[in-house]
Amino acid sequence: MIEKEQISVYEKWQNDWPLFAKDVLKVRLDPEQKEILRAIQTNKMVAVAAGTARGKDFVGAVAALCFLYLTPKFNANGELIENTKVALTGPTSRQVQNIMYPEISRLFNNAKVLPGRLVGTDIRTDWEEWFLTGFKADDTNQEAWSGFHAVNTMFVVTEASGISETTFSAIEGNLQGNSKMLCIFNPNTSIGYAARAMSSQRWKSFRLDDLNAPNVKAKKIIIPGQVDYEWVKDKVETWCQPIIKNEFDEGKGDFKWKNEETKKFDYYRPNDLFRVKVRGMFPEVSEDILIPYRWIELANERWQRVKELGLIKSVPKQFGVDVAGMGTDSSVICEKMGDFVVQFDQHQSSGKADQMQTTGEVKNKLIKNPRSQAFIDTIGEGAGVYSRFVEQGMKNRVFSCKASESATNLTDITGIHEFVNMRAYMYWAVRDWLNPINETGACLPPNSKLALECREIRYMVLSNGKIQIEAKEDIRKRLGFSTDYFDSLALCFYPHTKNNKMNAFKLLSYLR
Repeated sequence: MIEKEQISVYEKWQNDWPLFAKDVLKVRLDPEQKEILRAIQTNKMVAVAAGTARGKDFVGAVAALCFLYLTPKFNANGELIENTKVALTGPTSRQVQNIMYPEISRLFNNAKVLPGRLVGTDIRTDWEEWFLTGFKADDTNQEAWSGFHAVNTMFVVTEASGISETTFSAIEGNLQGNSKMLCIFNPNTSIGYAARAMSSQRWKSFRLDDLNAPNVKAKKIIIPGQVDYEWVKDKVETWCQPIIKNEFDEGKGDFKWKNEETKKFDYYRPNDLFRVKVRGMFPEVSEDILIPYRWIELANERWQRVKELGLIKSVPKQFGVDVAGMGTDSSVICEKMGDFVVQFDQHQSSGKADQMQTTGEVKNKLIKNPRSQAFIDTIGEGAGVYSRFVEQGMKNRVFSCKASESATNLTDITGIHEFVNMRAYMYWAVRDWLNPINETGACLPPNSKLALECREIRYMVLSNGKIQIEAKEDIRKRLGFSTDYFDSLALCFYPHTKNNKMNAFKLLSYLR
């Protein structure tokens, strides 16, 4: 007979996975690993990009055992009434058998009290529908995933950047009921399913940086098996370039490292090996990418902090209005207040022009914000929206913006670059605004679609030195949809006055 006290303890573990890890698995998690474990407990989809030996597979194994032993339910007769299945997978058999499963078996043996037995790369119990199994992901055998329909299902994907879209689609087909997917990987590439997970609102994402590892910060072994100070120190010296303070650019992954001889901090710029293997960051994108992913991350982080600190100022708002046409695009309104983008409002056109709806939405925003202005893309359906405002006597509140118009006498923030047209100018103005080196304090709300659009836009420098943005049709072919969110943001940078400049909040002084 199970005592009430035992039931109470078990319920505490169900509500607190780190406590179960400590009490039963007898492991020591660092603060970031505890945060990840709690996130897995409460979220359906979690992604973790990490540097070398940062414990990503270890925390994945802990999460797998927490789920395996804290989710099944039995009736008073000891019959399994809510089954649990856990799958470990990776691109190769070696990654499952030699990396992930040894972590599982060590934890299982160390606990000594967990029901079940180790069999091959499985944990099998006396109940056929309650188990953990590990196997190589195989694109040619999607039926392998069909057996994972259960009340409680969890998929732990190691080295997720090496898994195909096909396999992820098969896994997502099983995410029903109480189901979870954990993707853990070294961010070797900035493209693919795992990379997109890091910027998607569907996912809770984390980055484990070796510079923040307990052993590195303490300069001694605090947690055996994790990355140590001497290894990171060697990589700082061999994979990084010393820079002066004035060159420091957080967007490039630059960091401070304490010099043990002078006891002062020196500044360094990492190469791509260091970014990936040490910092858990994606490699730098090719030179023709308009907005590096890291810039978006930084703007998202500032947005969160500004919201938490209540630093949003009451200033006139700008509304960038990208109006959908007859196809599958969306109408998007970007609401920008100084250097803080409040939100994006989006609605589907459903294959029909939606001038009336968009006009009504923008008009309501202008009425609620008396000193605000709207910038409307008037190529296509937007021309009709602008005309309606003119008819209603609101011409002083709205601006007609044409991407094809001249950008003569307009330059970038440095005064050096010129542009082939207004579209190139506005797109580049967004780049200047997001570039951390310019310290504008740019704040963007997390938005997975915007992040995807930013990372896909490319530019080129023509023989006359002017900047040109690639055609919208080419971007659409790669993305599968139009850059509606980015276009609405870019419209907020339309130069409606002769001396139009970015109106920086300079929020960085608050955020540092």
